[in-house]
Amino acid sequence: MAHQPGCALHRRLHASLDAADLPAVAAVRRRLRTALEHWGVPPELADTAELLASELVTNALVHTGRGAVFDAVLTEASRLRVEVQDGAAQVPTRRVAAETATSGRGLLLVEALADDWGVQLRADGKTTWFELSAA
Repeated sequence: MAHQPGCALHRRLHASLDAADLPAVAAVRRRLRTALEHWGVPPELADTAELLASELVTNALVHTGRGAVFDAVLTEASRLRVEVQDGAAQVPTRRVAAETATSGRGLLLVEALADDWGVQLRADGKTTWFELSAA
């Protein structure tokens, strides 16, 4: 499939991840980085998007025990929206991590770095999302 940066149909990235497939998190990061470069997204924004996407995908795989569906879309208005859907209805909550803890800061990062974020409950689970302005 040929890629055309100006074509809205080619500014979407989709991936399905199996439960507990943590190596897939790195693959999603690489695919997202490549797509964002292709779409002309500035490197600083790509860094942030890659970090936040990694946090949401990891949370979905680690905390739900189920697989996940990853979608990233760069809109015509140069807004990047990343969604991670999983089959668990439990809403993610920000934790207070100990100073020496190696985990527990994911949602804090999303909250601090995203322009907007949220959780949408669905009949079959939830979608956790964030948006960044690429303009």
